[in-house]
Amino acid sequence: MILEIASIDCGYGNVRVLKDVSLQVRAGEVHALLGRNGAGKTTLLKAIMGLVRCTHGSIRLGADELTSRPPHAVPGLGVAYVPQGRRLFAQMTVEENLRMGLLAGNGGARTVDEVLDLFPILRERMRQQAGTMSGGQQQMLAMGRALCLQPKVLLLDEPCEGLQPSFVDKVLDTIAQLRARGVSALLVEQKVDAALQVADRVSFLENGMLRHEALPAQLQSDPGPLHRYVGVGR
Repeated sequence: MILEIASIDCGYGNVRVLKDVSLQVRAGEVHALLGRNGAGKTTLLKAIMGLVRCTHGSIRLGADELTSRPPHAVPGLGVAYVPQGRRLFAQMTVEENLRMGLLAGNGGARTVDEVLDLFPILRERMRQQAGTMSGGQQQMLAMGRALCLQPKVLLLDEPCEGLQPSFVDKVLDTIAQLRARGVSALLVEQKVDAALQVADRVSFLENGMLRHEALPAQLQSDPGPLHRYVGVGR
């Protein structure tokens, strides 16, 4: 396992959101995390990044324990986070946003070139302010900025939200390309079909607890967990 979450509890103040959650992401695997709104999916990603503190349990990236690290130290260990809503520096250019990603990693000009090869549209817009780009272009930039860290694991929170189909396809294609290069991903996504298209395994969260794990092929033949934990069928 490259990322191992073992029996974590965490939340906000006195509100316990995640309860005894254990989950593993293997090297070169896309692991989808599904569940209804409020199930705790985003909280889990934030816990991995150290943005929400765990009161119990362990989160490890290889040999490194993450739960004892301050949030600013986690990206340097090899975890990159693309949050819901993208959280770009809107007044900064595409180039400046990418350079902000470099600051937390060990990459340089070659890393930026590799990112731009993945997202050619960004190469054309290096001087454009991020806030003036379309939603799909901004999502490409948010992913590109994260990849400037040269991560071992990429955390993606609703990357397909609000995107037109062509950009959804680009997001999924990029995730697949990264997997082929050995980059693991933990994917939170409300577009169930999109998640199942790219995932190797699927876990379901309900009320802060991990309830079920399945392969996409199993969910094709038995969509019951999708009805039960997400409220949709296929």
